[in-house]
Amino acid sequence: MNGWKKALVAGSITAATVFFLKKRYPAGVLATGIGLAVLAAEYPEKFDRVRRALPDDFDRGLRVMDMAGRAGQRISDRGFDWGELGV
Repeated sequence: MNGWKKALVAGSITAATVFFLKKRYPAGVLATGIGLAVLAAEYPEKFDRVRRALPDDFDRGLRVMDMAGRAGQRISDRGFDWGELGV
């Protein structure tokens, strides 16, 4: 990767971090997208592999969130007393 591309990616990540910290989310997403576009142009085969794996990863994440939600529901249904734990 050329030096200017590395600088562009690093700058976009830095800018995105600053934007997110300042709660300027649309600008942060845009800056992140610029960096990702440069990386995708430089390494298309790796991004294709990631793109193909995303549906499976997303499905696994949804299952984990569903299990956590059900566990939270069971705890709230039973009326869990945090005082028993000394909290």
